[in-house]
Amino acid sequence: MEFNIRKSTPQDMPAVLELIQELATFEKEPDAVIIAAEDLKRDGFGENPAFICFVAEVDGEIQGMALCYFRYSTWKGKTIHLEDLVIREDMRQQGLGKALYTRVIEFAKEQGVKRTEWVVLDWNKPARDFYSRSGATVFEDWCTVQMDETAMERFLKNSQ
Repeated sequence: MEFNIRKSTPQDMPAVLELIQELATFEKEPDAVIIAAEDLKRDGFGENPAFICFVAEVDGEIQGMALCYFRYSTWKGKTIHLEDLVIREDMRQQGLGKALYTRVIEFAKEQGVKRTEWVVLDWNKPARDFYSRSGATVFEDWCTVQMDETAMERFLKNSQ
């Protein structure tokens, strides 16, 4: 199968949003996505884009995407965080995921970062195995910590 990996454009954001929703459903959080394509357009393009997105096209249709952004490590300096990598379910096992993954790693090297990092769900064994085979370290002893908008408001209110 022939495909094309390229940097996304604002016009790609409706398809990217569809993929984000598909990933949320796969991760058992179908109602968690609250952004719109317009948010992605606003935040990903312009003078100071918040993210970089690569898309995988097959026959002119977007079938996958990888969205990443810069972070800063006090130990390593500038790093890349891979937020999401998703391939439409009916297009998996065709090489699109590996191609997008490779493009993100290439981008990280082009940018001169010292580390690329991401989070994978503990029950997603195929992804964990793929990442391990690729040479990535899948940590068992680090926990992801998040505070949603409600928790932030509650914390700030209680901190006064």
